[in-house]
Amino acid sequence: MPTLAEKIAIIGSGIFFMTGLLTGVWKYLAIMKSPNHQAPVYVDIAHRAALMYAFACLVLLEFIKWSTLSELVETLATALPVLFFGIAIGTYVILGFKDNTDNQFKERNFITTTGMYLLIAGEVGGFAVLLVSALGNLL
Repeated sequence: MPTLAEKIAIIGSGIFFMTGLLTGVWKYLAIMKSPNHQAPVYVDIAHRAALMYAFACLVLLEFIKWSTLSELVETLATALPVLFFGIAIGTYVILGFKDNTDNQFKERNFITTTGMYLLIAGEVGGFAVLLVSALGNLL
């Protein structure tokens, strides 16, 4: 039976992969309707990010398998990156629907300042915990 951390990684991978496929359809339709045959920038980014994060969740899953941490620590170390992956994709989808910018960092706000620091800490910190534990187990 998979642990909660493993379930989070697998479910995240599935949701992100489906999001990548659906945003790919959206991207294709936008390309076909556009006079210059280009999708809005953030539609393209959402599509690519969702696909990449789907596979990043599988990387997390493999590191969970080699970790020797408690289930609680593994769950938190997995949930944080997956949560921030989802927030990033959601932000890109919203910006794609609005089609009002090609650079979300033009405007300074919570998302582009504090939000980015939290994202960095959550993604890098969560994976670092799993990485250190796996390395300790392997070495």
